Amino acid sequence: MSITLIIPVVLGWLAGLIVNYLSDVLPVTRKFSQPACLQCNATYTWKDYLLFRACPNGHQRAPRLWIVQILILAISIYIWQQPPAKIGYFLGLILIIYFGVIFTIDMEHRLILHPTSIFGSVLALIVGLVSHGLRPTLIGGLSGLLIMLAFYYLGVLFAKIRTKRMLARGQEADDEEALGAGDVILVTIIGLMLGWPLIWFGLVFGILLGGLVSLMLVIWLVLTRKYEQNVLMLFIPYGPYFITSAFLIIYFPGLIEKLVPG
Repeated sequence: MSITLIIPVVLGWLAGLIVNYLSDVLPVTRKFSQPACLQCNATYTWKDYLLFRACPNGHQRAPRLWIVQILILAISIYIWQQPPAKIGYFLGLILIIYFGVIFTIDMEHRLILHPTSIFGSVLALIVGLVSHGLRPTLIGGLSGLLIMLAFYYLGVLFAKIRTKRMLARGQEADDEEALGAGDVILVTIIGLMLGWPLIWFGLVFGILLGGLVSLMLVIWLVLTRKYEQNVLMLFIPYGPYFITSAFLIIYFPGLIEKLVPG
C-alpha cells in the first residue's frame, strides 16, 4: 500500500467512528454525550466503545457499526484518489460524515434532527458557494424548499386519508407522516449543495429511488397476501434516498452524465 494512502485510511476510519457515535447518541440525547447500549441503556466506557466491545451487560454491537466503518473507509480512499470537483478531499470527507449521520439516523429512527439540519445548512452553503457560486446556490435551496413544501402538504392529505382508513377498521390512529418537516429541510439543504438547476435531477432521482424500493415492498406484500391490510400503513423514510441521490451526483458525476447525456 502506498504510504500516501495512510492519510485517507486513518481519516476514513475516524470519520466512520464519528458517524457511528453521532448516530448512537443524537437520537437519544440530542447532544454529545457518553455512548450507551441501545438495547439496555448501559453506559460504555470510552475504551470499550472505541474498541467495539460489548456493553457491560454483554450485548454485542449492531452490524451497522462495521457496515458504516467499512463503507466510509472505502469512500475515503476513493475520494482521496478521485476528489470531487472543486470541493476536494477534506471538504468532501466532512460532507460524507454529514451524509452518513443523516442516512443512518433516518433509517433507524425516522428522524432528521434539528442540530444536524443546522450543521447541514452551514455545510451546504459552503459546498454550494465553492461549487457553483452564490446565485445558483440560493436558487437551488429555494427551489428545493418550495418543491418539497408542495409534496409535504400532499403527504398531509394522504395521512388524513390513512387515519380515516385506520379508524374505520377500529384501529387507533397514529402520528405517522408521509413526509416530515425534516424532509423539507433536508431537500432545502441538498438544494444549496447541488444548486440550480441540478436540484431538479437530484429530487427526481431521489424520488425514483424511494419509489423503486416502495414498489418492491408492495410486490412483497402482494406475494405474501398482506397487501390489503398493510399498503396504506406502509411508510418509508425518504431522507436516505435524497442523500443517496446527492451523494451520487457529487461523487460520481460521470455516472450521472451517462444517465442524463448532454
